[in-house]
Amino acid sequence: MTLSVTPMEPAELCRIRVLPDAGLGALRTDRGNLPLDRLDVRARISGLVARTTVTTEFVNAYDTALEATYVFPLPDRAAVTGMTMTADGRTVRAELQERGAAREAYDRAVEAGQRASIAEEERPDVFTMRVGNILPGERVTVELTLAGPLPWEDGAATFRFPLVVAPRYVPGTPLAATPVGSGQARDTDAVPDASRITPPVLLPGFPNPLRLSIGVDVDTAGLPLGEVRSSLHTVTTREGRIEIAAGERADRDFVLRLPYAGNGSGAVLVPDDEGDEGTYQLVVLPPEAGAAPPRPKDVVLLLDRSGSMGGWKMVAARRAAARVVDTLTTDDRFAVLTFDHQVSRPDDLGTGLSEATDRHRFRAVEHLARAGARGGTEMLAPLRDGLALLADSTGRDRVLVLVTDGQVGNEDQILAEVTPLIGTTRVHTVGIDRAVNAGFLGRLAALGAGRCELVESEDRLDEAMEQIHRRIGSPLVTDVTVAGFEPQRPQSIFPGVPLVLFGRYAGAVPASVTVHGRHRDDSPFTVEVAATRGDEPAVTAQWARARLRELEDRYAAGAHDLEREIVTTSLRFGVLCRFTAFVAVDSRMVTEGAPGRRVTQPVESPSGWEMFESAQPPSFLAAGAAAPMPAPAAPAGGRPGFAPVRAQSARGPQSFAAVPSSMMARGSSRKMAAPAATGLSLADLTAIVAVEARRLREAEDRPAAERRELLADLGTRLSALIEGMSDAGIAPLRELAERLRAGGDPADDWAYARRVLEAFAPAEPERKAFWKR
Repeated sequence: MTLSVTPMEPAELCRIRVLPDAGLGALRTDRGNLPLDRLDVRARISGLVARTTVTTEFVNAYDTALEATYVFPLPDRAAVTGMTMTADGRTVRAELQERGAAREAYDRAVEAGQRASIAEEERPDVFTMRVGNILPGERVTVELTLAGPLPWEDGAATFRFPLVVAPRYVPGTPLAATPVGSGQARDTDAVPDASRITPPVLLPGFPNPLRLSIGVDVDTAGLPLGEVRSSLHTVTTREGRIEIAAGERADRDFVLRLPYAGNGSGAVLVPDDEGDEGTYQLVVLPPEAGAAPPRPKDVVLLLDRSGSMGGWKMVAARRAAARVVDTLTTDDRFAVLTFDHQVSRPDDLGTGLSEATDRHRFRAVEHLARAGARGGTEMLAPLRDGLALLADSTGRDRVLVLVTDGQVGNEDQILAEVTPLIGTTRVHTVGIDRAVNAGFLGRLAALGAGRCELVESEDRLDEAMEQIHRRIGSPLVTDVTVAGFEPQRPQSIFPGVPLVLFGRYAGAVPASVTVHGRHRDDSPFTVEVAATRGDEPAVTAQWARARLRELEDRYAAGAHDLEREIVTTSLRFGVLCRFTAFVAVDSRMVTEGAPGRRVTQPVESPSGWEMFESAQPPSFLAAGAAAPMPAPAAPAGGRPGFAPVRAQSARGPQSFAAVPSSMMARGSSRKMAAPAATGLSLADLTAIVAVEARRLREAEDRPAAERRELLADLGTRLSALIEGMSDAGIAPLRELAERLRAGGDPADDWAYARRVLEAFAPAEPERKAFWKR
């Protein structure tokens, strides 16, 4: 069966090259067929600070002006401090504005025919970039600047740069309103911005869609440096510069570990340009472990066994969970819960906390060994259950350990629900994935005053579990505060992990800073840390990023009166947040009106995801249909969170080699069937046409330009679907496809298309039956 994939003009067709053995539907023009051509990451590491420049280069391979959308990740703790747009020899520096105002400025510029770009934060580690009015054959470069801390523990610093937004499970009831983004999942009451965090995913076998380059320069700031290791990518080292090997793909995190021989305590105070205030960074090394025995503890272990955990991740997660159980002593109590869309417990251990006897621990490990990847990631219910089990613990340390890849879309809903339940429970998260949702896992651990450990490969598991073992018990020092500075939430110091604090101060720079806390045995902990005056903007930016994340988490938990403070902090310190956006507008008019085509850049299928290994697209998906699966019912109490108020654009034509991430992120255990040699059955076609009819009904109130685009896309898909089918009953569809491809009056074509589709597929139950297969 031959698929007609993307509507092309005659001038485009002459540029097509078919690449042998390149994968299903892999066509490429001389200038490429996807808008993002190059992704370049340049980082300079100085001590424990990374300054990074991210360059994205977009190219228009079409014969009409293009708007490109790219959903991409950035390090969750990094502060985005600047953006520039370069095209046709002109560079425009972006302005940081309140998000609504930035969107209006971008929309006005694009409608007026000006080049423009906008960068917005969707999650702490997920961002959206749109570039409008890229002329045919033109290249537009957008550059972001970042500053972020390097975590240092057990003698090594880690530079982690994420490269792909993995599919995320989206719970909730689908919303009837127009989608707020151009992604593949439908917005729901639990994740009202799901369409902004679910880019289309390239199918396995697709040629490398972009040129990826990463370079890291390391300045140890006087600290002896051992052998630098890259755990997931091949790198070369030359003259102090670390480069990724040519041909690597953006399908997993880039991780460097830099073993520093030492890192002493210290405080750096950076005054503001005006006034007598400033920002400080304080590093306190952990003390030697005292002789006091650890307190008995109650531990609840949650293991994610959803579909996205398949393959090596499930094996690693089971091992990690079993190691946690093995560390318990007879003085401890524990419970083990495994979950997907259901929650299970070990046989014979009951529903409460069990004594950590050898027999009980064996039963728990036996239960963990049987856990297999399946179903969807309903994380809220097990977190509620686990925290409820610990709510009545007295005289013991309360510990909850979550082992997961974190691939959920309803992070804000989860944090809002569990924040009031955490209390004194210490929450540790273990993220297992090559494209882990580090932002969510770090936020959850921070709320629970715990640690977040990330495991990107089985080779790293043993090393990470040693760290987890030492940190799930009592911290070395608790109730850590800094004398003389603005009060902060008391912190804890764990074995092998320096405590790094950022904050604000007023007045002159002191010679030293006093830190107070309490040891495990309740004896006082006091240390004097030498202070120096510095001129390091990265310190201020990192504090602002940490402060904004704290305020955003409180907002997500229900403190909606913080919105103005979030915006004010973001604009004052020039750091992007979820209520602001960077927008760049070129003053020149380069085209007449809005772009003629909108394309959302598909992302790579994440490395190591077993669910992608043998997946083959149904023929209608390969042809470009975006038919999302119905979402499960939303947990009670969902909040709208940070959902954008309005949508900028319709769902434009998607990549022909992309599968809707809604089908992948739900962790379905069934495999997608390969296309039948004889094409679709009439029942299957009817179900798909019903989906197309619904799409037109939902788009009835969209602008005329977007409706024309949807009609052109519909004509191409219909041609692909019915090709090779001889049933006389499909004649109306064939006539509709020919009419849409010929192009006519948009209003007449729209009305005609609705009549044909709704007459052909009037029954909704047939569509539901099709998707339940």
